[in-house]
Amino acid sequence: MGATSEFLARVPRRADGKRNWPSELKAQIVAETLIEGETVNAVARRYELIPSTVSDWRRMARQGKLVLPNLDGMDFVPVEIEAAAPVLRSLPTTPSGTLDVIKHDVTVRLDAETPAARIAEIARALAT
Repeated sequence: MGATSEFLARVPRRADGKRNWPSELKAQIVAETLIEGETVNAVARRYELIPSTVSDWRRMARQGKLVLPNLDGMDFVPVEIEAAAPVLRSLPTTPSGTLDVIKHDVTVRLDAETPAARIAEIARALAT
């Protein structure tokens, strides 16, 4: 722990006495949590941090707010992206110029020129 304590002594402090962690150092610490066999708790303890702080920094990395360095032993799961299969749904066909308001097994066919207020009124009536 001696080398880590010497290292931590060089981390600048703010006026309130708290450490002012540079983004590069936050990224380094987060990257260490991704090394196989490491845990957030172990890394936090090594840097004299509370684990929730390291977890917050990990969240920042997931959101793209921290750029992580490549460390030996750091492992990511390979990802394969497949094209989404098109979803085809058949929509009820209606004669041109009409509008269907459907609620369960009730269909009300209206002229396409029906005012929106009237359509809303019919939809409310079907909802009761």
